[in-house]
Amino acid sequence: MIKNLEKNIIEFEDNSILRIMLGVFHKNLEIIEKELRVSLFTRGNIISINGDIKNILITKNTLSELYERAKVSEIIEKKDVESIIQNMKENKKNNNSSEISIKTPKKEIWPRTNGQIKFIKEILNKKIVFVIGPAGTGKTFICVSHAVSMLTSGFVDKIIISRPAVEAGEKLGFLPGDIKEKIDPYLRPIYDSLDENLPKDNVAKLIENQKIEIAPIAYLRGRTLNNSYIILDEAQNTSPMQMKMFLTRFGEHSKMVITGDITQIDLPSKNKSGLKDAINNLKKINDISFVYLTEKDVVRHFLVQKIVKAYDK
Repeated sequence: MIKNLEKNIIEFEDNSILRIMLGVFHKNLEIIEKELRVSLFTRGNIISINGDIKNILITKNTLSELYERAKVSEIIEKKDVESIIQNMKENKKNNNSSEISIKTPKKEIWPRTNGQIKFIKEILNKKIVFVIGPAGTGKTFICVSHAVSMLTSGFVDKIIISRPAVEAGEKLGFLPGDIKEKIDPYLRPIYDSLDENLPKDNVAKLIENQKIEIAPIAYLRGRTLNNSYIILDEAQNTSPMQMKMFLTRFGEHSKMVITGDITQIDLPSKNKSGLKDAINNLKKINDISFVYLTEKDVVRHFLVQKIVKAYDK
């Protein structure tokens, strides 16, 4: 429980939650002071705020949001503080983002931007979701985290992940090793996301037991994927035929998430992107959701956001 005693004073009920929120040596408060140009003073479970009226309001909202996060987390990271501040500055108070999260065996994931809030809401409620946006917006990480959550909770029997290996011209037969070894280099971001959500030994065991399947798009042909969480990553590099084939693998009690960035198409210039084609053909189907992320949803280093914005001009 949080009490607003005066316009510039907040009282927090639970000191143990407050300690998590403040961070080691009150580092999180230092970030807030620097970003919002306020001065914060703590006395027991009370925080006083000095600054102009607008920044005091933003600071109170930021502190309230951080406190809610601290209730279900053992640590509040610097990037969490910075992303919440950014949202508050834009006067888009996270639409109850503390109530929206994805729980996996290793962590609990909250949306850090308004675009991510919408994305998570859609994958929680729709069977087929397209998410389109630039690098660094969390597209792959969020859908892999949700897939892990559904698998470990028993809502699906397996996770199936595919990604076009355009750099290899999809001619995987010319590469050394078995199919896993051939496609692994192109799926490193997927493995990184799996490792963040599952103990490392579990990832290997789930792949060995075919609970997590990594496959080139061509290997999905002719199959019906029931009781599965199906992910197509970097979908902008599929052809229209590949995209149609992938989408029509959808089976009973499954969920499908397609990620891509239409500004980073690696196909030859004369080839049409399957992602663009799908957007045009499927946008009027109500049961299929399209979520568009922008540079405002970039959660990597702040310079990445500026780089994306510069290239989009």
